[in-house]
Amino acid sequence: MNVLLIGGGGREHAIAWALSASPLLSKLYCAPGNAGIAEVAECIALDLNDHQAVIRFCQEMDIALVMIGPEAPLVAGLGDALGESGIRYFGPTKAAARLEGSKGFTKDLCRDANIPTAAYGRFSDRDAAKSYLASQGLPIVIKADGLAAGKGVVIATTRAEAEAAVDACFSGTFGAAGSEVVIEEFLDGEEASFFALCDGTTALALASAQDHKRVGDGDTGLNTGGMGAYSPAPIMTPEMTDCVMRDIIMPTIRTMAARGTPFRGVLFAGLMITASGPKLIEYNVRFGDPETQVLMMRLKSDLLAALLATADGVLSNFDLRWSDDAALTVVMAANGYPGPPLKGTEIKGVEAAKLVPNVEIFHAGTRRDGVRLLADGGRVLNVTGRGRTIAEARDAAYAALAKIDWPGGFYRKDIGWRALKNREL
Repeated sequence: MNVLLIGGGGREHAIAWALSASPLLSKLYCAPGNAGIAEVAECIALDLNDHQAVIRFCQEMDIALVMIGPEAPLVAGLGDALGESGIRYFGPTKAAARLEGSKGFTKDLCRDANIPTAAYGRFSDRDAAKSYLASQGLPIVIKADGLAAGKGVVIATTRAEAEAAVDACFSGTFGAAGSEVVIEEFLDGEEASFFALCDGTTALALASAQDHKRVGDGDTGLNTGGMGAYSPAPIMTPEMTDCVMRDIIMPTIRTMAARGTPFRGVLFAGLMITASGPKLIEYNVRFGDPETQVLMMRLKSDLLAALLATADGVLSNFDLRWSDDAALTVVMAANGYPGPPLKGTEIKGVEAAKLVPNVEIFHAGTRRDGVRLLADGGRVLNVTGRGRTIAEARDAAYAALAKIDWPGGFYRKDIGWRALKNREL
């Protein structure tokens, strides 16, 4: 069958890499793709905001499944448009995508379904938000309500920082995403990324992962979209996984179905594992980035078959197999990230790095200029290793990183530190 993959980041390269191994696949297209994806798929130029153009392409190329990678097209209703045209797709409807498109929507759902999460307030007025702040302790979390590319969250440790974050949202720093603000209690614990395939009624847990949001070593500096990840996450024991499915994922699935907006696709729960148990930080309605890179390295089942089972509503008859190996990915980012990145710098040594055993290199923000590979985004490469333990996977990834010559970029030197601290993993 012919498949269209929407997106052009590291997540999509990892998905394309996994899909390309499926015996069910005839032809893989990707819009817009990147220099790495072009090695396993035909990259095409499509205006993703023009839903009719996407539909016409699918009809002309006899596309049997559209896999929508990023959140923005889902929130904008691309899936709805495809479904109305009789085209099968993987991902939630626009209504169900509100779980990521509006943090306030998700917090209210948690309240209604008794899902454990941080105490919160949501505000569309600056003065009301600041008045609420004055009654809260520190640290405290300020979030733009809408999509802000992973950058609309501030953990404020002082009253001045908190008020500045509120001002930033309402003054338009995050565009329409900041027209409403969610203010949350700060949760103390260990973060984990939890994924489940959902077909509207059934949910199937995927392997666990843990990422590194801060830009600098030692979890310092600004929040980013993610500077690295590893799988499995040691804190996600079978007992913890059962707890998350019972208390967080399934109540969400039941509530969304009862509201007439069943969730189909992959549900990505950002968790905080606290002393009193797991609590939901937020939902995403697509695969995580860079968590997908490590999940795809460990997935033994046919990804395309799993996507089809989800889209067709038959997950209750499906299961997934995972490698016992661990995987770890390190993000190489362009200088300036998470602010405006330095684009156009040349990256050398990638071919040599790919020769390191047990390593895959997934492209995120790259483009080709003839034979030269150039940086074309903030997060640019995901150097991913696999091994019997997290330590072995880390060693493979960093051995490959040492072969890449890119003065215009940087990466964290401590990915996996939490899993390796006081453990031999």
